[in-house]
Amino acid sequence: MSESIPRLNRLSAILVQLQSKRLVTASEIAAKHNVSVRTVYRDIRALEDSGVPIVTEEGKGYSIMEGYSLPPIMFSQEEANALITVEQLIGQNSDSSLVQQYCSAVEKLKAVMRFSQKEKMELLCDRIQVRPNSTERNSSDLLVRLQSAMVNYQVVEIAYLSLDNKRTEREIEPFALYTTQENWILIAFCRLRSEFRAFRLDRIERMHVSLKCFEPHDLTLQEYIESCRQKYRNSVEEVKNA
Repeated sequence: MSESIPRLNRLSAILVQLQSKRLVTASEIAAKHNVSVRTVYRDIRALEDSGVPIVTEEGKGYSIMEGYSLPPIMFSQEEANALITVEQLIGQNSDSSLVQQYCSAVEKLKAVMRFSQKEKMELLCDRIQVRPNSTERNSSDLLVRLQSAMVNYQVVEIAYLSLDNKRTEREIEPFALYTTQENWILIAFCRLRSEFRAFRLDRIERMHVSLKCFEPHDLTLQEYIESCRQKYRNSVEEVKNA
């Protein structure tokens, strides 16, 4: 009996993992739960035998059949505490659209929590404070719309004010986003310049997500970052050899 409890916990955790992504590989499951791939196969079989409709894509991984409803996820107190802490951190983010959507998502998560957890979360919320890094907390409200355009491969039209105060109208293909302490930065293929460029969201004066779509770029974010590093190293070498 003592051996069955950890396995029950693992099976529940695998269900959550399968819900978190469109496709999860056996090796990902094995690594997360520190078991062998053979054990994962047995666990998947056990879930299927219990009535969970798991779809197996040969050579790719597993997913849960679309439309299948699982019981509400129960959070541990530590997970609930982490949600509240992140909510406070997100509240100081420079993009107001992210703040609004995250708070809405957390409110829905709170709705499925036990009453005792809600009391503790309210207590923790009153006892955590995140000081802003600057007086200008929200410098943009475009992040959520850009995220949607990125995952749907939609062309975005922007009016952009550069750091040297030059205004341009551009069509861009959103590729990636990253944040600094003060600003969100969009990496996009600029059709005006015919190359990848970085755009500060707080410098975008006007934006329209068009109905036009673009072909996904055969490039990862890590490859893009490495190419930028290489350009920087080359420029440093040119200065040294000048």
